[in-house]
Amino acid sequence: MQELKIIYEDNHIIVVEKPVNIPSQQDKTDDIDMLTIIKKYIKEKYNKPGDVYLGLVHRLDRPVGGVMVFAKTSKAASRLSEAVRNKEFTKTYLVIADGKFDETNGVLEDYLLKNEKTNMSKVVKEGTKNSKYAKLEYEQIKYNEEINLSLLKIKLYTGRHHQIRVQLASRNHSICGDQKYGTRGRGKQISLWANVLEFNHPVTKEKLRFESFPEITGSWKICE
Repeated sequence: MQELKIIYEDNHIIVVEKPVNIPSQQDKTDDIDMLTIIKKYIKEKYNKPGDVYLGLVHRLDRPVGGVMVFAKTSKAASRLSEAVRNKEFTKTYLVIADGKFDETNGVLEDYLLKNEKTNMSKVVKEGTKNSKYAKLEYEQIKYNEEINLSLLKIKLYTGRHHQIRVQLASRNHSICGDQKYGTRGRGKQISLWANVLEFNHPVTKEKLRFESFPEITGSWKICE
């Protein structure tokens, strides 16, 4: 069983660091997933009989690691899910992308269309049937000229399918190690990490902020 790194826990929520290459929830591979790992932890720690309730509030793509929150009660799940819908969650990611950006700060706005058969998305024209508006804000923290890579901090305003990966790749700044959208020659592990998660506690309403950082190996050495 995968070791669980807990960042915060109370009676209503549990905040953890999701390792890379573990699904947020069960998928067609039947590999171990975060929901299963955390349920097992709760069941064993609190000697819970029967099935353990755990609400999935948001997801991270399988190859992406970082901070996630899960709900331990249905009430917390409902309130947190509503907060996500109302865009009351602040999500910040760390990214290593190809090339140098013309502007060190900027906002990217696009319309994305998901292809269910290939499980990939692409940028399309506004008004395209079934497309969804996508917006993110980026800050280029560091640029390494020798290897032509940029370290970015990205704030998501919308949570579209593969949003960060698609929006950056469409501008020739594909994420280092992204096997779906480019830079296959720069390693096999995508350099995308869920760095900060901010939201109001579903019961106490207290403003909460949690951080998680990737291990400084491979392409992440640019962070040093």
